Amino acid sequence: MLILIDESLPQELVDHLHPLPARTVSEMGWAGLKNGALLRRAEVGLVTAFVTADQGLPYQQYLAQSTLAVIVLKARSNRLQDLLPLLSDLKQALSLVAPGQVFRVGR
Repeated sequence: MLILIDESLPQELVDHLHPLPARTVSEMGWAGLKNGALLRRAEVGLVTAFVTADQGLPYQQYLAQSTLAVIVLKARSNRLQDLLPLLSDLKQALSLVAPGQVFRVGR
């Protein structure tokens, strides 16, 4: 399992997911890719879950046939301090989601 953290989220989120294997879009060398291209690259890059704050992504991309699970975080902002209260629910979601599913975490 490899968790991909969207570039709209703080890269420090990776450290808070430890011991789960997580990398940022930038670490993978995929910064700047549009959502469709990014998701296609992630599917062949052994990524199993994509974590984003992009509320529109599930409506803009056809995910039902994807090999990725997508988790959409909803917090006051994308700052780490606003995302940290979601960590427990995020980790639980990561253990529950399956490929092609979208799971929302937060308010």
